[in-house]
Amino acid sequence: MAGGPANVITRPGMNRRAAARAAFLEEPHLKPAGKNAHARLTQKHEPPMLRDSLAIVHRDHASHVIAEDYSYKTEAYYTILRHELEGEDIRPSSRAVLDAFVVPICLERAKRAGIPVMEWGISQAYVPLPAILYGLNYFATASDFFVVQDNEQAKDVVKHITNKGKYPFCYQKLGDDAILHTCTAVFGRTTGSCAAIGGYAAMIYDLFHIPLVSMVFVKTGKNFALSSLAPTRYTHLSAQERSLLAAYRDEQEFL
Repeated sequence: MAGGPANVITRPGMNRRAAARAAFLEEPHLKPAGKNAHARLTQKHEPPMLRDSLAIVHRDHASHVIAEDYSYKTEAYYTILRHELEGEDIRPSSRAVLDAFVVPICLERAKRAGIPVMEWGISQAYVPLPAILYGLNYFATASDFFVVQDNEQAKDVVKHITNKGKYPFCYQKLGDDAILHTCTAVFGRTTGSCAAIGGYAAMIYDLFHIPLVSMVFVKTGKNFALSSLAPTRYTHLSAQERSLLAAYRDEQEFL
């Protein structure tokens, strides 16, 4: 039984969050850039991105909230909601972050936008094998997915993600030669080995406008299909991804 990357949702005290947020908001904002602009990653010391901190940058005539977790009732979610109530152009929207992290809704919106997605179903018991399983209860996160290969694995996982049958779950049937790829997108851009799905990452960003997101794709043969989107921790970013995020977050030159 293989699980997805851990997503710790425990949050520290309000004082530490407020101090971290203030430190980020004091930094220079990003300069506006054209649609086809690319960041020049300068060689300089990058300030640390503290756990649970968030930043707001201004580009393309809108404000963008960068955070590790946009889930309902998090600080990032309420920050977005406050800006919306004040009539500001804030991205992502509160609707986008709610839709993006519920797997069936995410995949239906992505499919309508022309992004290839995994076929999915909702069940409380039936599981086609092999498959990826996602919980759909209030506390479920797409970061915690499970790949099951046989009935015994499936039985144990279903019991766990449904809280002993109280909630449904989402399944996605896997082909025998399917390979899972987890990549991070920063403002719709990918780095390193994730360049293969760079075009889809840009389409996902155009759809949801989430600055920092983890994407799970399933590769079958030469084809990729989106399986889910999830928040991602700063500590999970590669060096290239941290540099790319810093280029957007801090004032750097765009060409």
